[in-house]
Amino acid sequence: MKKYKVALSIAGSDPSGGAGIQADLKTFSACGCYGATAIVAVVDENTVGVYGVHPVPVKFVVGQIRSVLDDIGADAVKIGMLHSSELIIAVRDTLQSYNIRNIVLDPVMVATSGDPLLRQEAVDTLKNVLIPCARIITPNIPEAEILLGEKISSQNELPYYAKKLSCGGKVSVLLKAGHLHDSRLTDVFYNAETGETIELTSDRIDTKNTHGTGCTMSSAVASFLARGMDMNAAVSEAKKYMDMVIRSGAEYLIGHGHGPVNHFAGLWK
Repeated sequence: MKKYKVALSIAGSDPSGGAGIQADLKTFSACGCYGATAIVAVVDENTVGVYGVHPVPVKFVVGQIRSVLDDIGADAVKIGMLHSSELIIAVRDTLQSYNIRNIVLDPVMVATSGDPLLRQEAVDTLKNVLIPCARIITPNIPEAEILLGEKISSQNELPYYAKKLSCGGKVSVLLKAGHLHDSRLTDVFYNAETGETIELTSDRIDTKNTHGTGCTMSSAVASFLARGMDMNAAVSEAKKYMDMVIRSGAEYLIGHGHGPVNHFAGLWK
């Protein structure tokens, strides 16, 4: 019998379908993986804002993760919103017991709408407990500034800060430049496994449909790692996928705020 490549998302939900586990499952499917989930919180949100977060009990989150890994396993794990220190530690401890190498961490702290998603006390726990266990992290500029405690003001600073976020060169970092305002969008990827710093440049797409782009990018990286690509190839393919789905999604109107990308741009005709 054939076997699917499996990607597990540990994240919160988004009832509007553009971010969180809904975006992760769409991305896994579009990028050639079977998707599984462990839901950490039920979020009341849409394209306009976040109106409430209902946490799932930590023990129940751990149970979901174990149920998936004990039965079907995972070739990669994507981690999104983890709202508390207790949950961060529990997720770290659980994944370590399964020796999973391909851990992609999207350090979700603020929604596209600007609403906070991570308790302040959990920031240090994320930095000191979970990030060192990841193979790659995928912060945007506001998330990187919170982790660093410093302001990032220009594109030229990104290589320095990407390496600074790497836990002493042990964790790869994809630092996304979308929140800067240059006409060309240049994400910076520091590959901790090779010591390379790679610039990933594309045209900036004029669109407000950016809801869930962080979730989607990290899930794409996880998908390509699950399929056996090396780190450079996985990040490069994820960047190409993001350019395609953002460009296609710019043509659509969903909701009254920041709409989603078109996760199935490569499949829907």
